[in-house]
Amino acid sequence: MQTPAYAAHNATTPLVPFHMQRRDPGPHDVQIAIHYCGVCHTDVHISRNEWGGTTYPCVPGHEIMGKVVKVGARVKKFREGDPAGVGCMVDSCRACDSCKEDLEQFCEKGTVFSYNSPDSHLGGMTYGGYSGSIVVDEAFVLQVPKHLDLAAAAPLLCAGITTYSPLRQFPVVAGQKVGIVGLGGLGHMGVKLAKAFGARVVVFTTSPNKITDALRLGADEVVLSGNEREMNQHLNSCHLIIDTVSAHHDINAYLALLKRGGTLTQVGVPADPLSVQVGNLVFARRNFNGSLIGGIKETQEMLDFCGTHNITADIELIPIQKINEAYDRLMKNDVKYRFVIDMASLEKG
Repeated sequence: MQTPAYAAHNATTPLVPFHMQRRDPGPHDVQIAIHYCGVCHTDVHISRNEWGGTTYPCVPGHEIMGKVVKVGARVKKFREGDPAGVGCMVDSCRACDSCKEDLEQFCEKGTVFSYNSPDSHLGGMTYGGYSGSIVVDEAFVLQVPKHLDLAAAAPLLCAGITTYSPLRQFPVVAGQKVGIVGLGGLGHMGVKLAKAFGARVVVFTTSPNKITDALRLGADEVVLSGNEREMNQHLNSCHLIIDTVSAHHDINAYLALLKRGGTLTQVGVPADPLSVQVGNLVFARRNFNGSLIGGIKETQEMLDFCGTHNITADIELIPIQKINEAYDRLMKNDVKYRFVIDMASLEKG
């Protein structure tokens, strides 16, 4: 079946209207009418082939929220009319050690991402959420708490789980001190989630104009990372730091803020290597690791947690016709804090 969409056709021209094919639902499939789709920085990177490997045409989008319109005969968890979400993954091998441990994002045979991954059903590549509908095996469809606003909940499926997972893996308990480096799409979710975990939350930012917002979002303190005096006040004090910055920066300045045995988890992906002074690790047995979204089980846990605590993203809702403008603004960090596309605008062409 055909569905309208927006696609990139090469690395340098704007996204434009496109008609694409979706498979008919099989016995285990859920068909979702897409109501909203978040705009992630990854969408820009892949659309513009900044990481290499993009296959065109490319339909981005992996923060997908909508309503179920059809289910296969063997589907158990969903009924027509249910709110449902699809995040960064739509399949995996389901047989490797990572998949068996509910870590499908690390599938050893290759995770099937929501877009720009080989499509075993129709051939070609998978197409994402900048479209009217999507068909996904129910094992990779997420149940959404019915009281959450679907538009504001869409970024939970990438920005939310990306910052939730380190909080769970650490794991953070009430009263511990958590640092969040950067206050963007990822960072603002990190603040909200860490606060809901009961942590004392400190935001580290280079931007004085983000201090008021960080406090509004729930931070207990905001530190200007360029101020050596302010940084020194937090030496050896953080149990966990989640670093959301994708630009090149001095990681050692943040490693020094960890307590003995503390952990810095990198979720932003700088293009250039970060230089680590090993002494920052060795002399306090600190840990430096990275994290990639979360498995389906953990993502469902995150959505349920957000439902309990009424957590959603701060968003700017846009029509699909403004997607290219949104990409340009996103590259300038001109959004508070996540663009979300109202897919009803697709009908306007």
